[in-house]
Amino acid sequence: MSRSIILGQYLPGESLIHRLNPRLKILTLVLILILLFTLETYSALAAFLAFALLLFALAKVPFRYLLRGLRPVLFIALFALVIYFFFTSGGIVLVRIGFITVESEGVIEGLFIVTRLAALVLFSLLVTLTTTPLSLTHGMGYFLKPLRYVGLPAEEVAMIMSVSLRFIPTLMEESQRLMRAQLARGADFETGSIFRKARSLVPLIVPLFVSAFRRADELALAMEARCYRIGAKRTRMHEDVILPRDWAVLAFVIMLLFVTYTFGF
Repeated sequence: MSRSIILGQYLPGESLIHRLNPRLKILTLVLILILLFTLETYSALAAFLAFALLLFALAKVPFRYLLRGLRPVLFIALFALVIYFFFTSGGIVLVRIGFITVESEGVIEGLFIVTRLAALVLFSLLVTLTTTPLSLTHGMGYFLKPLRYVGLPAEEVAMIMSVSLRFIPTLMEESQRLMRAQLARGADFETGSIFRKARSLVPLIVPLFVSAFRRADELALAMEARCYRIGAKRTRMHEDVILPRDWAVLAFVIMLLFVTYTFGF
């Protein structure tokens, strides 16, 4: 079950996407996300979805990872569709149920928002699946360096973010293990009202928190055993060198941003 949780996982590979500099990956991702929020037509959004699928193919990421990555946002997508379908007016009335109507303008806007959400998730997944947690930490730490001037420990903040991302699959696996143990003892998580289902999850919360704190304590001990100290100046075994191919990818994304913003589609 934990394998269905894609967020925070790294898929090893030797593709061009895997070998790109992590700092340029993060910067490119931010630019693409900004670009996605500026798109206003289906043709432009469809082009970016095709671009995302092409990048996944270049990275040699199996198609099942795409489906598993989109699964956690399925509820959000369905909720957004319901909101837009039933509460956005305009255009042709497609469905009428009493005083409730589904109009074409709501369907168009709802599908556009959900498609944009899917594109955001796919591009974000591409970065996490093709970049090791350690590389993500160094990349985020580089962009958080200006926080030092206001007294915030940039490298420690980046490390906390990376560890949190890395432990999402671990905590999900632990929750599934606890749920299976409760089911073996006769617990029922499926029947009853929503309040009864919520109460049935209470026995899972305490052991899950205990397990999370235990893992955090073990991680802290391991870091101390390796002489990790907050605020200490650190070096890297491998230098984070930006190669010409990294600049070429960044230049391509900037050009794409400029063309899309200028001409629209």
